[in-house]
Amino acid sequence: MKQATPLHTPDGVALHLQHWPAPGAARGWVQIVHGLGEHIGRYADVAAALNAQRWHVIGHDHRGHGRSGGPRGGLPQPDALLADVAQVHDHAQMHQQRQLQPAALGAQVLLGHSLGGLVAARFVAESLAAAPAPWARRFDALALSSPALDIGMRPLQKLLLALLGGLAPQLRLGNCLKPAWISRDPAVVQAYTADPLVHDRVTPALVRFMLDAGTAVQAAAPRWAVPTLLMWAGADRCVLAAGSATFAAAAPPSAVTAQAWPGLAHEIFNEPERQQLLARLTDWLARLPVPQP
Repeated sequence: MKQATPLHTPDGVALHLQHWPAPGAARGWVQIVHGLGEHIGRYADVAAALNAQRWHVIGHDHRGHGRSGGPRGGLPQPDALLADVAQVHDHAQMHQQRQLQPAALGAQVLLGHSLGGLVAARFVAESLAAAPAPWARRFDALALSSPALDIGMRPLQKLLLALLGGLAPQLRLGNCLKPAWISRDPAVVQAYTADPLVHDRVTPALVRFMLDAGTAVQAAAPRWAVPTLLMWAGADRCVLAAGSATFAAAAPPSAVTAQAWPGLAHEIFNEPERQQLLARLTDWLARLPVPQP
């Protein structure tokens, strides 16, 4: 693992970066987008599994998370997380091009978990728009782990969100998620609760983004074209598994490989069955077609 010089966003936020370079010639690179309240450092085991299969890995702490700047759980603009993903993508591409010919860059893969899965899916969905946003970029493939495509808000909660969104969009509140929900492995839960870089803050602006992004991704599902591996926890208590199931049912089977894992908790790569999940991910990545330059 190598910590990189922070990236500075146009609005002045320093994004913490981490690189996990693969030894020797690589198949390509995977950009990891982490979940709510956590940080990219929690993905060292995922990165190691990808490195072992000759994938370079890069990831960043979301603004308002981990070692990145910004108010904890804050979101100054609705597309700020998406623009940050684009900036990290550009950094990774430039980093690789300094070492390789463009034709040898290999596949570019976006991998997101939970909130990060929602961000990653929303990012890829933008490529289907008639007039994509300036932050839109091309990825060759997408992998999603328990994405927050449906956060299960009830009508009364949505009414409260609309009220707070107008009056105090950056008000920091608890996210109401219990650490015990992330994994059935007590050691994972203990490490999570002891991690000083983990927080439980969320703002109405961030929740509004999650609702709107989930709606946009579901609407784009029938037109999905990017090769996608979608895996989700069957016993998830942090997000609704139904969000992933609904997307999978609407998306073309030729584009989306979907698999529910019954009985697993939210962080599928941190469950006792983690080696099965990582093998499923790396096997799927190994079958990706080689992108044409």
